[in-house]
Amino acid sequence: MKRISLLIVAALFAFNSTITAQTDDNAEITVTNEKGEKEVIDLPEALSFEYDSLLSVYNAKTYLKPNAECDLPDVNPIYEKEVYKERLSRMPTIIEMPYNDVVQKLIDRYSGRMRHSVSVMLAAQNFYMPIFEEALETYGLPLELKYLPVIESALNPNAVSRVGATGLWQFMLHTGKQYGLEVNSLIDERRDPVKASYAAAHYLSDLYKIFGDWNLVIAAYNCGPQGINKAIHRAKGLTDYWDIYPYLPRETRGYVPAFIAANYIMTYYCDHNICPMVAELPVKTDTVMLDRDVHFEQIAKVLNVSVEEIQQLNPQYRRNIINGSSKPSSLRLPAMKINQFIDKQDSIYSCTVDNFQNKRTEVDVTEPTAQMSSGKRTSSHNTKYGRKGRRRNSRSRSKSVTIRQGDTLSDIARRNGTTVAKLKRLNKISGSSIRAGKKLKVK
Repeated sequence: MKRISLLIVAALFAFNSTITAQTDDNAEITVTNEKGEKEVIDLPEALSFEYDSLLSVYNAKTYLKPNAECDLPDVNPIYEKEVYKERLSRMPTIIEMPYNDVVQKLIDRYSGRMRHSVSVMLAAQNFYMPIFEEALETYGLPLELKYLPVIESALNPNAVSRVGATGLWQFMLHTGKQYGLEVNSLIDERRDPVKASYAAAHYLSDLYKIFGDWNLVIAAYNCGPQGINKAIHRAKGLTDYWDIYPYLPRETRGYVPAFIAANYIMTYYCDHNICPMVAELPVKTDTVMLDRDVHFEQIAKVLNVSVEEIQQLNPQYRRNIINGSSKPSSLRLPAMKINQFIDKQDSIYSCTVDNFQNKRTEVDVTEPTAQMSSGKRTSSHNTKYGRKGRRRNSRSRSKSVTIRQGDTLSDIARRNGTTVAKLKRLNKISGSSIRAGKKLKVK
């Protein structure tokens, strides 16, 4: 029962809008290495997301609000290096959290220009962290890995990177499919908070079996196992992350430090005067399984819910279409709407919407006429009679079917390769009621 309640809560905070990285001049940092040389490190894309873009999405507007009781000054205090080292060492983690200049730069990034974005993520974590922790626990992984999505997606399940990585855990297409996430024209389970979290935990577990070191696992999550193996080879077989650091891609050099910084800021945000936004608890939800195709607008019209709300509860559906006829597919709705959906299924399926037409299952192939075959042009007189002839042929190909018990217009349209709108027009039907035993024109 606990697991079900966690799934319900998690699904409620699915961001409705796709956010891509808002890159700017600060999408990289510059540090000085031990040789005194300037080194440029690319930031993970989520460290370039802007505060306004995080607040503009449906759920942030609906469920988050500023904390009126927080009276901390909006100023980032400056601490001595030893303070950061001591705080990092006190965090209850299995994965080591060492301090260095790169880590400091990224802590400064979170506590400075990204401090308001952190306040949004601190509220969002109330919805997501239970799901992340449950998935990590299932695979016996360190729970501090729950902060990987902070640097991957800023806790936005619809985030899309420049190279197409998608969702909270930023799965690439190939890796997502490799770990059981379905992706096609209608669905992208990389956006599903629950399924993506379990896939990510499985992937991290496999990476640990390869490298046996969590820093290398985290780095490999960013650049792939091949990238880590190349760096190890260039480092003459050294396998410590900080030894192979110079041989890693620029973004991966900043990835483990960003992970450490994310763990730090999500733990010590109060010490940097960051106030979490307040997250209101959304209404309870439940799911129903569908075995037929349905468009979100059909559901919205009949059940009187907004398309936006259906989208944010079902972020995995890419084009607002649930392809239930392919395989049983889930629909999540506010709990109070589930029984309404069950009672009004026929009305929902027969409801017509402009941007959703049933695909034809069979089409007639028009036989060429003698004139078409010869390629000759006809006179206007012949064209006139030719058109009349085609109209007569059209009437002769008309077809009617007998309505079966339990049929809906949508069922009949699907079986006969037409649309509900055409059936209504052919039969002069204004509503959606039909009676078994009656004849219905389908052509």
